[in-house]
Amino acid sequence: MLTFRLLAAAILAAAIGALGVAFVAQYGFGIEPCTLCIYQRYPYGLAILLGLAAIAAAPRGRLSLVFTGLAGLVFLGDAGIAAYHVGVERGVFEGLAACGGAAGATPDSIDALRALLRNAPPPACSEVSWSLFGISIAGFNLIYAGAMAVFTLVATARLWKSPKP
Repeated sequence: MLTFRLLAAAILAAAIGALGVAFVAQYGFGIEPCTLCIYQRYPYGLAILLGLAAIAAAPRGRLSLVFTGLAGLVFLGDAGIAAYHVGVERGVFEGLAACGGAAGATPDSIDALRALLRNAPPPACSEVSWSLFGISIAGFNLIYAGAMAVFTLVATARLWKSPKP
């Protein structure tokens, strides 16, 4: 049976899991995130805060559902960022100014190489750094965030109709 706390815990677990996967990909497997990849992380941080607020507000019922509904909208917003990123990867949209990638400078000394590595810009948003079955990380995030948005908003609506702590 779905309750306020269970829904809030699911939101919290989903957001923490998504950020966990992103950080493991970056620090464990060396997949450098582009600017849009970083932007897709912020909504998950906000969803964590909303999940915690929903857990804290669970005894007050409808207030908890306000937080879970907002979390659903945050997931939907993240799916929108991911959809834009997929469009940039596929050449449908032009990327942001910050999505340029490396300028292609060639260092002429060890010191110049060190400086270049320290100040290296993020990879270009149009380059797919990893994919599985033709789906990029941004594509998987689009699917995941979209599914979480639908789940969260539908569950919130059901609990709103018949709130039970």
